[in-house]
Amino acid sequence: MTEDAAVVASNAYKVVFENDKTRVLELHMKPGEQTAPHSHPDMIVVMVEGGEFRFGGPHSSTTPADLKIDSGTMSFQPADTHTTENIGASDVHGFLIEFKG
Repeated sequence: MTEDAAVVASNAYKVVFENDKTRVLELHMKPGEQTAPHSHPDMIVVMVEGGEFRFGGPHSSTTPADLKIDSGTMSFQPADTHTTENIGASDVHGFLIEFKG
């Protein structure tokens, strides 16, 4: 990871658990809130309150991506470096289970 999300995007991410194999970040963003560029290793994302996101560069894909993620959704996400913006009308809340090593 180049830029730790919990450090450079502490407005949105907070470490709630960590051991030698995993780290769990809690995500909370208000409408219009955005993050600085940050990185995540491979992870599982669990959305408690979903919403609409814009993921931007610098990142592994070539174009910005707008994505609606429903409440209760769980997904695997590969390691990536990006910015995140809540482009929806409501708060979003979720947990990111990052894998170490």
